[in-house]
Amino acid sequence: MPHGPASVLLIDYDQFSLANIAGILEPAGYKCHCARDPESALKTARHTSLDLIVCDVRLDSANGMELCQELRKVPGASEVPVIYVSTAQLPDIVRRSHEAGGAYYLRKPVDPDVMLEIVGKALWFPHLVQSQLRYEQGNEQLRPAAFRKRER
Repeated sequence: MPHGPASVLLIDYDQFSLANIAGILEPAGYKCHCARDPESALKTARHTSLDLIVCDVRLDSANGMELCQELRKVPGASEVPVIYVSTAQLPDIVRRSHEAGGAYYLRKPVDPDVMLEIVGKALWFPHLVQSQLRYEQGNEQLRPAAFRKRER
């Protein structure tokens, strides 16, 4: 996380689900921005520096995966990790969520401890990517030890 609390965009048409997830994340120190529709989500993404997006797969009249692909077109949001959530039992949902750029998929109702663990892991994704890029540009000393090739 760059500085201050991580900024998380929560997207779900169900206000109770939004309140539930915000109720898990805010006490843990995350700044939550809630959106119940694509228009609100896009507006928030355009005016807020985001660290993470948590989005329901099925929105009232929209597809959450398609919305997140639109959100990634917003300047500054292209590398923001996405966690998809849903109560739906859809075939191949985990594979489809990963193909849509999702870092994780969680079934609702979410377990608070699991949610906090997954959010913490997802927030490290951009840092690991940047670390890998620095290494590939010749900055071996900046690459975490876990990514270094073992010497034989």
